[in-house]
Amino acid sequence: MATGPPPDEADGEGLHSDSLAADRLAPDPTSGAIAPTHITSEPAFHHIPVLGAEVLAGLAVKPGGRYLDATAGGGGHSRLILEAAPDTQLVALDQDEQAIAAIRANLAEFGDRVSVCHTNFAAYNPGAIRFDGILADLGVSSVQFDQGDRGFSFRHAAPLDMRMNRHQPLTAADIINTWDEVELANLFYRYGEERLSRRIACRIVEQRPFETTTELAEAIARSVPPAYRHGRIHPATRVFQSLRIAVNDELNVLEAFLNRSPAWLMPTGRLVVISFHSLEDRLVKHTFRAVPALRVITKKPVQPTDAELSANPRARSAKLRVAERIAETAPELPPKLNR
Repeated sequence: MATGPPPDEADGEGLHSDSLAADRLAPDPTSGAIAPTHITSEPAFHHIPVLGAEVLAGLAVKPGGRYLDATAGGGGHSRLILEAAPDTQLVALDQDEQAIAAIRANLAEFGDRVSVCHTNFAAYNPGAIRFDGILADLGVSSVQFDQGDRGFSFRHAAPLDMRMNRHQPLTAADIINTWDEVELANLFYRYGEERLSRRIACRIVEQRPFETTTELAEAIARSVPPAYRHGRIHPATRVFQSLRIAVNDELNVLEAFLNRSPAWLMPTGRLVVISFHSLEDRLVKHTFRAVPALRVITKKPVQPTDAELSANPRARSAKLRVAERIAETAPELPPKLNR
C-alpha cells in the first residue's frame, strides 16, 4: 500500500466490525452535527464470542489440551474452549484492566484450570510452556465502544482517549491536536484507508483543538461533500479507526505477536486469528504463508454465517484464519510486510 494519500475520492471498504458502521448515526445534513448518546452507568464487561464454533474447530480442542486466549476480553471464547473438552487448561491475556477483572469473575468456576495475565499479547512470555492452540480475536470489545469515557466511539460525547491500556501516555487527543496536517492525512489514509484524508486533515488543523469525540466527528462530517455524509457509513468512521490503530500501535503489535507466537506452539498446535479489517487480515495472511514452520489450514478466511450475523451484526467483518505448526525447530521470522 502507498504511504501517502491519493487524490480525494469516496470509497467504502476496509472497516472494523465494531466501528460505527454497525450503528450508523446520520449527521445533520447541513451542519454535520451528531446527537450524542450519553452513558449514565458503566456496562458490565461481557464478550459475545464471534465465530465460536469455527474457533473450536480451528483450534481442534482436545481433552487435557493447553490453550492461550491472547485477547480474552470478557472471556467468551475462553469459556467455549474450557467447556469444549474435559481438563483443558487455559491462559487468558488482556491489556485492559477491566477485562482482566471480568475474566477472573466470569471464569472463576474453572478454578486452577485458568491462569490470567494482564499484558499485551506481543509482550507475553510463556517461558517453557507450549500450547496446543492459540487464539487471537482482534476485535475491539463492544463494551469498550459502548463505554462513554473510553473515546472509541462518536456515539457518546467522551474525551478523545482510545487507549486500550490506560497506563500508556499517548491518546487520540494528542494525535489530533499536535500532529501536522500531512502526518494526519497520511495516518487517515494508511490506517483508515480514507480517500478524503487530505480534506479531513485540513479541516481538523483549521478547527483544533478538539476535546471530545463528538466535536471531532462533527468537524469531519462538515469537511466532506454532502453526498458523502449519507453513505453506507458515517464519514468519521475511518478516521476513528485510524486513530485507534495509531494510539494502540495495533499493527506493529500484531506483527510482533504473529512473528513470536508460532514458537509457543506444540508441533501440530493451531494458531487461530480473527481479524476485522483489511489491514489486519492482510498481515495475518502474509505471516501465515511466510513462516516456514506454519502450514495454512484455511485457504480462504472463514466468515460468519447469516444466522450469526442476524444475532450479532457487529460480527459482519470478521475473518478467521487458521495455521498449524509443523516443525520442531523454532520458526524463522517472515520478511516485514510493506504496509
